Amino acid sequence: QGQLVESGGGLVQPGESLSLSCSFSGSRLQDYSIGWFRQSPGKEREGVSFIDQMDGTLVYADFAKGRFSASRDIAGRTAALQMDDLRPEDTATYFCALSHGTLQHRVALQPIYYDYWGRGTQVTVSS
Repeated sequence: QGQLVESGGGLVQPGESLSLSCSFSGSRLQDYSIGWFRQSPGKEREGVSFIDQMDGTLVYADFAKGRFSASRDIAGRTAALQMDDLRPEDTATYFCALSHGTLQHRVALQPIYYDYWGRGTQVTVSS
């Protein structure tokens, strides 16, 4: 049973960038697809990005396209989410999550299909 720990969140001004990291412990990263999700108070958790375990294919939510970039570092057992041009509406707790094997791209951003979750890191974008 592995653990996921997110880091890199913080308070930034609109237009600035943050890079989030997710560290994996006790699991084989190669066996999992990786998702990033976010959740704001009073709102449902929503998918941000997905990296397919099988071939590394990337899937992004519409709000993330062109601004966010997901990656994985298999050797270091970490995953990252680079977030550029942050906006106030990006304010949320960001989570990394793992799903065994691959996922159909049409469901890759749906939280229900992920098996393991970190506790999240807070991102606040405010003037």
